[in-house]
Amino acid sequence: MKPAVIAPDYSAFLTDVKSRIQTARLAAGRAVNRELVLLYWDIGRGIVEKQNLLGWGDSVVEALAKDLGEAFPGMRGFSASSLWRMRQLYAALTAPEFLAQLARELAAKANQPEILAQAVRELVGAIPWGHHVEMLNKLTAPAARLFYLRATAQFGWSRSVLLNQIKAQAFERAKSEKKTHNFAVALPEHFAEQADEMLKSRYNLEFLGLARPMRERELEDQLIGRLQHFILELGYGFCFVGRQYRLALGQKEYFVDLLFYHRFLKTLVAFDLKVTAFEPEFAGKMDFYLNLLNEKERAPDDRPSIGIILCAEKDDVEVEFALKSKTNPIGVAEYQLQSKLPAEFRGKLPTAKQLADVVRAVLPTRPSSASAVKPTKKSR
Repeated sequence: MKPAVIAPDYSAFLTDVKSRIQTARLAAGRAVNRELVLLYWDIGRGIVEKQNLLGWGDSVVEALAKDLGEAFPGMRGFSASSLWRMRQLYAALTAPEFLAQLARELAAKANQPEILAQAVRELVGAIPWGHHVEMLNKLTAPAARLFYLRATAQFGWSRSVLLNQIKAQAFERAKSEKKTHNFAVALPEHFAEQADEMLKSRYNLEFLGLARPMRERELEDQLIGRLQHFILELGYGFCFVGRQYRLALGQKEYFVDLLFYHRFLKTLVAFDLKVTAFEPEFAGKMDFYLNLLNEKERAPDDRPSIGIILCAEKDDVEVEFALKSKTNPIGVAEYQLQSKLPAEFRGKLPTAKQLADVVRAVLPTRPSSASAVKPTKKSR
């Protein structure tokens, strides 16, 4: 039998078929995972409801684990400890505090309990069981639970990325630190929200082990040398494209320090590294780079390219004025090379609030407004 003649376009056809098979396998895996997690959710709900309505004690969990083990010998996932986790997950994500937090974020839909219940169920089903277990182990605050649940569902974080984000205190940083960008005016509303989720106000570069001033090229070399750590800090979805990425315009050449592609946002993300404080001219340079990227590198189905200026420090007001006239989406963030406190002192020193309370306790009481001398107005 003669071997089949391979048509010239067979290679492209084979690549397309393999890609579709892989996509189908991933979709099937996600569907199976979703059904399994929702099964666990329903079991947890059943235990909670029976205990609340019928007064069943904790022994029902041990009995259920034993009977399920006998009914499904060799099937894993239904031990007593697993059943307790299912109960814990349902109780945690239907607690009044958690639902109140979710209602605040859903705003207009907050007064519709059925929508809240459906939103929780959808969120639960979108995340693998192992991720839920990690969050149950490490998180207690409702707002933190919701932050990591939504981020994991939106960006598809792996378990290692989720653990890294929790360890890096992504929630606390997002809550306490103001992000500076012009996404709201430079991007469509839905895309602007996604881009805001992608950007951090500060990037923790402690993994570089640096404690001294450096040149920009040296910082770039260090980040490339620890690229895996840097991508973990950036967040899931970033794919490295290149360093000193060349852009040509006429007879001139320009170079982007670091260029990434974000798989979920479907956009190029350019980083400009600065070892000094932010200066307004940095925004003009990045705006120029983004114009070139959109013109020469952006694919037809890509969203507008995004620029991030990573600098040693920034003044939010100065950044706001520098970005006012820019039509391209630009974010400005600081980087941190060392913790503000050595590890042995973390958590052991008083907070700013505690210090302020002590000062107020020892200082004399301020005069009342009635007896206070009114300041005179300064002439303009």
